[in-house]
Amino acid sequence: MRCTALAGAAPAALAEALVARGVDSVRAEALAAGGAQVTVLLEPLGEVLQLALVRAASAAGVDCHTGEGWAVLAGTRARLGGLARPSGGAGVPESLSDALGRFLAGGQERPSAWRTARRLLPLTAPCVVGILNVTPDSFSDGGSHFLPEDAVRAALGMREAGAGVLDVGGESTRPGASSPDAAEELRRVIPVVERLVRDVGLPVGVDTRRSAVARRALAAGAEIVNDVSGLTHDPAMAPLVAESGAGVVVMHMRGTPATMDAEARYDDVAADVAAELAQRRDRALAAGIAREAIVLDPGLGFAKRVEHNLALINRLETIVALGHPVMVGPSRKRFLGAVTGREVGERDAATAAACVAARLRGAQLFRVHDVARTGEALAVAEAVLGS
Repeated sequence: MRCTALAGAAPAALAEALVARGVDSVRAEALAAGGAQVTVLLEPLGEVLQLALVRAASAAGVDCHTGEGWAVLAGTRARLGGLARPSGGAGVPESLSDALGRFLAGGQERPSAWRTARRLLPLTAPCVVGILNVTPDSFSDGGSHFLPEDAVRAALGMREAGAGVLDVGGESTRPGASSPDAAEELRRVIPVVERLVRDVGLPVGVDTRRSAVARRALAAGAEIVNDVSGLTHDPAMAPLVAESGAGVVVMHMRGTPATMDAEARYDDVAADVAAELAQRRDRALAAGIAREAIVLDPGLGFAKRVEHNLALINRLETIVALGHPVMVGPSRKRFLGAVTGREVGERDAATAAACVAARLRGAQLFRVHDVARTGEALAVAEAVLGS
């Protein structure tokens, strides 16, 4: 299945191309004049696929013209995006929805910056987010950065390796983890945030589900809130983010870290996660959070089985198509161990490979433990894409 853009040409050339495909001249001139934002040719198509596409396009409000072995779709990117989700009610066969989704993601202009509480963070190149877990029990680095001095030392190394953001978390979110109380989370996080802001100079985000922790961290100089619950755990979190102007990572998760493994049930994981993230994004916007402050994260490893994580990376365009920067956090997670057979501390090469695959599908931010290795891998990916 091939998808070819027809709207990049001058209007006269586009109208000529449409007429050559059997579209009547009046309609072709209207489309070429800008009546549709995206015009795409799909081929080859059999009669069964054509019929399914015509029905789905009609229901979605997308113009569809067909001929022997081909179809031309014309409509807004948002309406075409509805056809790229096989479980979204459009009735599009997966072979068509996948091809159209990849086309839309590949042709979509990525957001060029992320607005935080203190700056516009450029996203014209991949941004590596360094993980600093100030916990005794995180699955990979528990205890490594528990003291502020250790966290600062690690953060300076991450800065030297090319990190663009530091992400500080005081609650382990590994499967089955119990949650510390708010006082303990504050005791872990705030001294580290203060030291990082003062001594390292990179943008600092706080990885928390609690508005009380986020508020104190923002007052200490943090400028991003990374909420693994997607702003669903604490009703005060979204208003706080809106009020502070902080950047926010809206992540997908079902249940809680203690219960999420039982929630890993999907009809179509890419479509379901995209739909649920869109709902959480819409609630964030309704709460007054600026669109340019929102980053979306599919939540690799959170209420996802091995096959779900792999499918999400492979079909990341369903989330990219929502129009926000996308962050992925595959670092050292169980699904990489299942693929490679490696233990937790030996999964950095697999992490870098997953980040490259996500970059090729449109991700812009990469949350990892090993900044240097991932940065090198992404530099190669960028060189390939730039060629």
